[in-house]
Amino acid sequence: MNLETFYEYCLSKKAVTEHFPFDEDTLVFKVGGKMFALSSLQQWEKQEPSVNLKCDPERALELRANYDAINEGYHMSKIHWNTVAINQDVPDAMLKALIDHSYDLVFKSLTKKIQAEITALPID
Repeated sequence: MNLETFYEYCLSKKAVTEHFPFDEDTLVFKVGGKMFALSSLQQWEKQEPSVNLKCDPERALELRANYDAINEGYHMSKIHWNTVAINQDVPDAMLKALIDHSYDLVFKSLTKKIQAEITALPID
């Protein structure tokens, strides 16, 4: 997967916004004001891209056991976040599914009011 595909896929999800809250390098995607994906632009330039994604704790352990490219979240909660090295042993379709899972977990953690507002938005 290249950066453009990753970027467009994250932004294609409903009510997603992009930010650089930490520095000029770390691209963060949020839904309802909460992070669901973070990635270093410098790592993409070095051809060593990775992304931090939220994950159900039990699924996170299973994924880490089955994929060399999936590890505990770098600079994140090791229980709830994975760092996924892109273009290694995780197929693009699986990476998209993990992005979806992260988005869904964060969406479900939002208040019912914010969830309803996002759900009511038109599909692009």
